[in-house]
Amino acid sequence: MNQKYMVPLAGVLLLFLLAYAGVEGAGMQWFFGIIVPYVAVIAFVGGFVRRVMGWAASAVPFRIPTTCGQQKSLPWIKQNCIDNPDKASGVFMRMVLEIFLFRSLFRNTKAAFNRNEKNKLTYSWEIFLWVGALAFHYSFLVVIIRHLRFFLEPVPSCLKFLEFFDGIVQLGLPGLFISGAVLLLAALFLLARRIFDAKVSYISLAADYFPLFLIIGIAASGIAMRYFTKVDIIGIKSFTMGLVTFHPVIPDGVGGLFYAHIFMVSALFAYFPVSKLMHMGGIFLSPTRNMANNNRAKRHVNPWNYAVDIHTYEQYEDHFREKMIDAGLPVDKKE
Repeated sequence: MNQKYMVPLAGVLLLFLLAYAGVEGAGMQWFFGIIVPYVAVIAFVGGFVRRVMGWAASAVPFRIPTTCGQQKSLPWIKQNCIDNPDKASGVFMRMVLEIFLFRSLFRNTKAAFNRNEKNKLTYSWEIFLWVGALAFHYSFLVVIIRHLRFFLEPVPSCLKFLEFFDGIVQLGLPGLFISGAVLLLAALFLLARRIFDAKVSYISLAADYFPLFLIIGIAASGIAMRYFTKVDIIGIKSFTMGLVTFHPVIPDGVGGLFYAHIFMVSALFAYFPVSKLMHMGGIFLSPTRNMANNNRAKRHVNPWNYAVDIHTYEQYEDHFREKMIDAGLPVDKKE
């Protein structure tokens, strides 16, 4: 078995068992339900701000936007205003399409050798990766927004409206939340791609598998609590409201599965700032995306281009002339 994904899987299973056994066997509800969530939120907020501030303070002395189309040139040559923008409006449209529709991923292609045509290099459209990524991110967003009903009292009408449409498919009681099922299936698809696609598996690290296993565990435990074990919703509401109001309480009748779910969510929060998941904040500060390509129209001076004491060749030769002559090297001046 491949250790790159077996070790992260074992780690997530250990997190689940640690919380479940700690609550069911040792009665540590206060630790896994109060201390761990507060520490995780502090680590998430502090780490997120620190990473973003570090990126914002990084020097970007040159215009380095990624260009995929015709640059602004002669009047009769049509410019690609989105893939090669020269104005802030084009950059804005490019960022909107990138953030909300993953436009660069939509345009992504996969290269492979076609054995039926004498190993000819061919390119194919990776539409399934784009669909899977969209389904994963948007279903995750809906799940997070929908869970806000546990932290707000009264629950806003917009959240009730979202919950109604998310659960519009009535398959048994309680009704099926589409976002939860899509999140689990999309995460499994992305995991399967990393495991079974040889090229993707080759470049994947254990750090790429761990958050996927963690999200799958969170989604699976959430689905289990809703459709199989039937946890006390009123007790959970009082628990979450206590966390928000800084008057935490431990509800009765809530088992270890709920605290294992909370523990895995807390682990994801704490792990987020030090992982690749920080692309959520990094996309806004990426100089390859948020800069206009107007190098030909405007001169950009490096603000960090401070004066440097130079050493000319004449000075170099004056310093080493005798040694150069002894070594047989040509010199401009004999004396």
